[in-house]
Amino acid sequence: MIATASRHAAPQTMAEKILTHAAGRTAMAGDLVVVDVAMAMTVDSIAQSVFRAMQAMGVERVRDPERVALFVDHVAPASTVQVAEAQAALRRFAREQGITRFYDAGSGICHQVMIEEHLVTPGTVVVGSDSHSTIYGCVGAFGNGMGSTDVAVAMATGQTWLRVPATLRVDAAGELPPGVGAKDVALQLAGRLGAAGARYMAVEFSFPETLDLPARMTLCGMTTEIGAKAGLVVPDAVTATYGSVPDWLYPDPGAVYARRERVDLGTLEPLVAEPGHVDRVTPVSAAGDVAVDVVFLGTCTNGRLADLHAAANVLRGRRVHAGTRMLVVPASHEVLTAAAADGTLSILLAAGATLGTPGCGPCMGRHMGALAAGEVCLSAGNRNFAGRMGSPEARIYLGSPEVAAATAVAGRIAAPAEI
Repeated sequence: MIATASRHAAPQTMAEKILTHAAGRTAMAGDLVVVDVAMAMTVDSIAQSVFRAMQAMGVERVRDPERVALFVDHVAPASTVQVAEAQAALRRFAREQGITRFYDAGSGICHQVMIEEHLVTPGTVVVGSDSHSTIYGCVGAFGNGMGSTDVAVAMATGQTWLRVPATLRVDAAGELPPGVGAKDVALQLAGRLGAAGARYMAVEFSFPETLDLPARMTLCGMTTEIGAKAGLVVPDAVTATYGSVPDWLYPDPGAVYARRERVDLGTLEPLVAEPGHVDRVTPVSAAGDVAVDVVFLGTCTNGRLADLHAAANVLRGRRVHAGTRMLVVPASHEVLTAAAADGTLSILLAAGATLGTPGCGPCMGRHMGALAAGEVCLSAGNRNFAGRMGSPEARIYLGSPEVAAATAVAGRIAAPAEI
């Protein structure tokens, strides 16, 4: 019998609530639990390892094809013969296993498509072979990135095990100033807490409803960069527009939190993370005169339609600096189509931006714009460690779509207000 909130001996956080229902018994921070997995997904860059792990277990078929999703997104389209062969194997696996939730090159980034296709349900556990599976907390699911063996187990058995994380609570209030976005909120938290500030914790956000679903996806995904096991947004009217919210999902009054933080949205300004460190954060106004060779707008962090709109608002009627290249990679085919229909792409292209196939693009440095030694990039992505996007001698700054667009125009790191 599934446990319910009325049977809990103590008040619970969202993470404890979700894992209680998935385990069928009360789950509190520190407990080891085996939980039902509502959806397991893997991507082209690691799928072969998942399949080999299943074979090593002697498992020939996934337990439930309807609870498995496969994506070709990390190197899409294929950049080498070896990559092409791996992707061909993924297509064969989908056909042989009867997996209909297969999304080929050009469909988009796994996390974006999982939300667009409503493959994520509030109150469930979702695992993926990509570390930014924490994004699924934007709609109140416990999204967790796992290694290939753990994902193979989830696909083979429909279950996984984990230790129930303690929870960091973040309460946000106020309204973001013009030119400031969710990425700035995430960077501010990273700078305040540090790259390991939420190690193996669930980050439970309480946001004003002015922060829409795309903003919440950005924030939940970025919890990975502070070491979190999951990022979760307390359900509200925004969540309800996505799907039905179970009445038990809300955190209990009196729930125990390992730490609490508060963010005053109205006091924030445009920020950047300096090369090599997601938590070395500085205001754009204090970044200095940094010339930029490449601006990249995209990824599961900032490749959504709202992000393209934010960049287009800055770029409208302007041109990308002569010494700077700007690459725009929409997070999905749906985003690409919408941006074409509403004129956003026309603004970006007229400004001199280059458009890439929907997917992860150059985020992991394997294709579509790898950086050369000595080059400086302003990326709207989530990681900037040495070698992330190509040469270890390149330097990567992280910033918002607004900062990315302003930087592209100025040819140096700039805030939107400067343009």
